[in-house]
Amino acid sequence: MVKDNGKIIGVADTMFARINMGEIAVETLGDKAKKEKIKIERYTVPGFKDLPVACKILIEKYNCDIVLACGWVGKEDIDEVCAHEANIGLIQAELMTNTHILKVFFHEKEAVENAQKQKEICIDRVHKHTLNALEMLDGKEALRKNAGKGKRQGYTDAGEIE
Repeated sequence: MVKDNGKIIGVADTMFARINMGEIAVETLGDKAKKEKIKIERYTVPGFKDLPVACKILIEKYNCDIVLACGWVGKEDIDEVCAHEANIGLIQAELMTNTHILKVFFHEKEAVENAQKQKEICIDRVHKHTLNALEMLDGKEALRKNAGKGKRQGYTDAGEIE
């Protein structure tokens, strides 16, 4: 695939997620992506341990400038272990490609037995990380204005300490 003049954002998501995290990211990109001619490449895999190779493929084969790795972590201890393993793989893929992969993981333990709260946290996290990815396309200084501001993805911002 030959890269055109526009930027490309990759969205890797999973079938294991209980809400369509990839679609939330694509919808968040929406009009801004069209207006700025930002192309979106999406790759859906079975589970979050499959995300590292999906992200690496999005970067190397589809020339993505940045990738969102969207994963839903179950409530069992083994799910947390698998998420940790996936995260290590994602970091390795970043280092191998010199490309940012924003890890957009939701952990069921954040809102045990409250599906509506899980959904709210997850949607907020995907939305905010997607906006961060859009800004990061503008370069290494794009998020500097938010440094030290206590920004949170999935929750209300903590705010900076004066």
